[in-house]
Amino acid sequence: MSLVNSRSMRGVPTATVKYYLREGLLPVATAREVLAHVDDESLGRTIRLGAALWALPHGPTPDEEAPETATARAQVATLLTELGWSTTLELGELSPVYRSLVASVATLVRLGYPCDIGYLSRQARIMEQAAVHDLDEMETYPSEAEQVEKAVASAVLYEPLLMSLRRLAQSEESARRYGL
Repeated sequence: MSLVNSRSMRGVPTATVKYYLREGLLPVATAREVLAHVDDESLGRTIRLGAALWALPHGPTPDEEAPETATARAQVATLLTELGWSTTLELGELSPVYRSLVASVATLVRLGYPCDIGYLSRQARIMEQAAVHDLDEMETYPSEAEQVEKAVASAVLYEPLLMSLRRLAQSEESARRYGL
């Protein structure tokens, strides 16, 4: 409870923190780390946002013993180069999100599902549009701390929403194409 009370005094609404914790969206230690980055005015906005997002729970890490991991790592590097996402490429293995992407691609390769550069690029471009929308929305908040908090909220709360919308869209498209 002291975490919630101490943080509410520094720009992050108590209700937000309590909601994240109550819903099990952030473990207490993670919440502390995320909020420390949100509140760290010594960092620039991009670094604050990146640090806060890196502190969130992430997917699997690559199995370095699996032969598919090297293939996946090469595909991800090619993808990021093609997209022009140089910051992500430069950070590479330092980023938990990058490592999770490599692990996901390695799993697809191992299971024989398509994940060539064309497929990955099309999916990444869709997510790039979502990121533009997220940052446009984030910029409507008055302070940098509130903006970074909004970005974290988008990651925590809106990712399940986006996944649900994708699944519903797949169902609708299936019905359109193939009938019920």
